[in-house]
Amino acid sequence: FCGCGASFLVVVVLLITHAQTELTVATIGCIAAALMSLVTLLTSGRKAAAGLFARVDYKTLLFFIGLFVVVGGLEQTNVLELVANFIEMISGGNVIFVIIIIVWLSAMASSIVDNIPFAATMVPVIKGSGTLDPAYLSVLAWSLSLGTDIGGSATPIGASANVVGTSVSAKHGHPISWGRYLKACVPATVLVLAICTVMIFVRYSAELGL
Repeated sequence: FCGCGASFLVVVVLLITHAQTELTVATIGCIAAALMSLVTLLTSGRKAAAGLFARVDYKTLLFFIGLFVVVGGLEQTNVLELVANFIEMISGGNVIFVIIIIVWLSAMASSIVDNIPFAATMVPVIKGSGTLDPAYLSVLAWSLSLGTDIGGSATPIGASANVVGTSVSAKHGHPISWGRYLKACVPATVLVLAICTVMIFVRYSAELGL
């Protein structure tokens, strides 16, 4: 228990400091797997360590591999960049319109593709938009962050936690269909997005001149 707890703390520290260490999240994940395997091997023996790999949900891992291949393809073919440029084009320099578009469009995009590459693609757009005052950067950053984060809750593939959760549920005899998931989560996601949109305008009303 102490060894696993120490390994967990090491991984948390690595995640917090990844910007300084320049370690990718994937690398940290591999380090976590190696540490836990080593701790299990030293404390419980070879049989227990081998049992860890037998209990891995390989179907979910393969799904993630395929998902990131698709997202990588969207990046390489500039599809995500086209979406980002479309937001900039239709904004017309109206910051209120831009905020609404970023929150809701990023939410819709994140319910279909992984939110991390979409957010990364959008960062240069909100930083370098020539139609907006640089003072609005903080507002736009929060709009992007909230939209991409909350939008991922709408579908079973919108976030890693959703994929893992539905997979574990199905593995224990409680499959969750797309229809059932969307019926439960889409209304809640829309409600939370609406609240967030209002709260952004309330929080930054002085900066936006409202």
